[in-house]
Amino acid sequence: MKKLNLPPYPVGIKIVDGREYLFDPVRKKDVRLTPEEWVRQNFIRYLHEEKEYPFSLMQVEKEFSWNGISWRSDILIFSPAIVPRMIVECKAPEVKLTDTVFEQIARYNMKYRVPYLLVTNGLTHYCCELDHQRQSYRFLQEIPDYSLLAQEEDKS
Repeated sequence: MKKLNLPPYPVGIKIVDGREYLFDPVRKKDVRLTPEEWVRQNFIRYLHEEKEYPFSLMQVEKEFSWNGISWRSDILIFSPAIVPRMIVECKAPEVKLTDTVFEQIARYNMKYRVPYLLVTNGLTHYCCELDHQRQSYRFLQEIPDYSLLAQEEDKS
């Protein structure tokens, strides 16, 4: 798999019936290794190891329905009170982070109304903070540590 713009983490790839799998610490099971999954699993490790996001307050591929259509968010981060705080959309490294990707995560946020949106392809990461009351957003220089994300009051 491609080297990412993240610290290297041991992910333990194993082969079953000729297919590669790696362990997802959030779902607590082996998942099929694809370029997007490689990014997702390394980003989960980054959030946990570097930014102190608890695995127990993450959901991966959370399915939800909005306007009669089923969607699935890559990573949904919750506060200690189990309030959604951040949506992370992961793409494979070769996928450019275009307006289409931002529109996708914005659609997901119509359901959750989180204060933080993050998109990554493992090489480039964009995180923005939303102010729902003012209907504005700003891109952040850094991904917030979990302690900040968990303690801030929701501005929605």
